[in-house]
Amino acid sequence: MALGTDASTISSDSPVAATGTPAFNNTAHSYYLHPLDLQGWYWLTVSLMAKAKNKLGFVDESFTQPDPSDPLFKSWNRCNDMVISWILNSLSKDIAESVLYSKTAKEIWTELEDRFGQSNGAQLYNLQKELSDLVQGNSNIPGYYTKIKRIWDELDALNTYDHCTCTCSCGGKTKNLKSLQDDRLIQFLMGLNETYSAVRSNILMISPLPSVNLAYSLLIQDKKQREIHVAQHPAESAFLDSYQ
Repeated sequence: MALGTDASTISSDSPVAATGTPAFNNTAHSYYLHPLDLQGWYWLTVSLMAKAKNKLGFVDESFTQPDPSDPLFKSWNRCNDMVISWILNSLSKDIAESVLYSKTAKEIWTELEDRFGQSNGAQLYNLQKELSDLVQGNSNIPGYYTKIKRIWDELDALNTYDHCTCTCSCGGKTKNLKSLQDDRLIQFLMGLNETYSAVRSNILMISPLPSVNLAYSLLIQDKKQREIHVAQHPAESAFLDSYQ
């Protein structure tokens, strides 16, 4: 697979020509291929590889196939072939042979998702169950936050719905995102120990509700203030502890 092409195929009015550098030489362009890309890093997941190499658009089809007459078609086609090779080399021989003649990376990805994507149900159930049972317990605030953040990240990774990329004028996407953030804030606050009931109440009174990161910051500040108070008034703290 050749990396180069005739620079004369890039017209002066091409989107990449506007930068003065053709796609195949422009390292910032999504159609650029580095020579090391040809070697294939097969121990990485395809999605991680595609993100790291700025080629995720060939999997989710946000980089649509140009018309064959378009100066960018050759660059697009080379990159598409490269992403296909990453996918095929990450599959077992039997599965790879079943999708070998697909023409685009998106076709292969969609077929694999249709075949194997439904197996996430049990994992989703386990994660949601783990999330519903999670409380702070003996963990400190950073430890508790790390546990719940890990579950949220895994749930996001398993989310198979197509993300809307259209321009929204009604504010629906923003509202949906805020709703998700609010749900996770409530989940986080519900698992806190009663020691933090006062600061939890203060957080819930903020309108609109803050992000989880801001709530985490407020909790850490409250903890530090408690530690300062204990250091300055040890006798008072010991007296209060004797009645708890």
